[in-house]
Amino acid sequence: MAGFPITMNQPPRYVGALPDAVDLVVIGGGIIGICTALFAARGGAKVVVLEKGLVAAEQSSRNWGWIRQQGRDPAEIPIMSEAQRIWEDLSRETNAQIGLTQAGVTYFGRDDAAVERYEEWLPHAAANGLSSKIIGAAELTRMFPDMAEKPLAALYTDTDYRAEPWVAVPALAEIAVREGVYIVEQCAVRCLDIVNKKVAGVVTEKGRVAAPRVVLAGGAWSSLFLRNHGVALPQLSVRSQVAATEPLADVGQTAASASKLAFRRRSDGGYTLAPKGPSELFVGPDAFRALPNFINQLRLDPFGCLLKPYAPNGFPDAWGTKRRWAADEQTPFERMRILDPKPVPAKMAKLARDFATLFPKLGEVKLKATWAGMIDTMPDIVPVVDHTPIEGLIVGTGMSGHGFGIGPAMGRILADLAAGRPAEHDMSRFRFNRFTDGTKMVPGPDV
Repeated sequence: MAGFPITMNQPPRYVGALPDAVDLVVIGGGIIGICTALFAARGGAKVVVLEKGLVAAEQSSRNWGWIRQQGRDPAEIPIMSEAQRIWEDLSRETNAQIGLTQAGVTYFGRDDAAVERYEEWLPHAAANGLSSKIIGAAELTRMFPDMAEKPLAALYTDTDYRAEPWVAVPALAEIAVREGVYIVEQCAVRCLDIVNKKVAGVVTEKGRVAAPRVVLAGGAWSSLFLRNHGVALPQLSVRSQVAATEPLADVGQTAASASKLAFRRRSDGGYTLAPKGPSELFVGPDAFRALPNFINQLRLDPFGCLLKPYAPNGFPDAWGTKRRWAADEQTPFERMRILDPKPVPAKMAKLARDFATLFPKLGEVKLKATWAGMIDTMPDIVPVVDHTPIEGLIVGTGMSGHGFGIGPAMGRILADLAAGRPAEHDMSRFRFNRFTDGTKMVPGPDV
């Protein structure tokens, strides 16, 4: 199993020369970018993925590894259902064991208010043919017989999946390369090459690539890239901290969200853990610019975000990060190849203790690794997947912590948008101009 997460300590695998011209440039080698490139190639396009660091080295290898339909925004559910079908197909095409397992997802409900929120979401599940249901305390005890916490009930979807992200995304990249996709790592795209107000290609630190279409799948860096071209997008990034335990006794196969933490079984016999609680936002210039768009989210959940006074040097929204540059200048993308926020040791130690308290028979829980990632999020907690005001530029970003699971289907959609084909889903919820056309920002279901 590859290390988790992927870091710059690992050597690049894709170091070939830049192609002179392609049909499509994909900026970003995460799950969204890789899947976009794969489906574009399957549609007959010549494609290059340009990654400033390493494939999957940011949030695509730092996430929880859940592939869930449960709790999704109603507009995402059909896309997520497609994504699960694609995951099944791709898992059979790869040479790696990506850990794809249909073990379900469970959200514990501690009180009547939580269960009521789950019940309010269930009609969306039923409308899309999902198996989601409310289960009672007795069934929860059968699923987690050694658990100390005694929830009132839970929301459970037995058809949901999990996988190992640090293995899965590189494995999908290998499939893409086999099907003709060029990937070039450690090659930052500095800016678009625009001729007559249309995309004509990109300028990278290693040279120019001509292309009539570009898909920006830059995760937490997308807003910064767009701002250099005079395009505003109210995207912010929040820190998520994660730990991986050493192998432990099996206390439950389903991924679950309890009162103090979320957990899932891994293929190596350990558990991946994440603390519950408010997201951590490093306040920078974009946080002030985007504030009007986030007002509704703040009103609905005023304590859902823990503000940090400033981002570390080099982060996308750090006070000292350059916002404008020319094609012949070094960019923030070259100065920080991999966005690698640090976890808080005390918080990770508490996470291990909380898991041991939740399952007392485990004894001491030892951590194998800890890490953090920056989740790109939008005011309504759903992504932007659409054409932009720059002709020829399509963006897929702001996945808001949903990107790993939904990535294969969003990649298919972005490839079709770039080729002028229909998306096959209602994409109005994800349109680019919803932040400027007077649309009220309504976050998805609170489950």
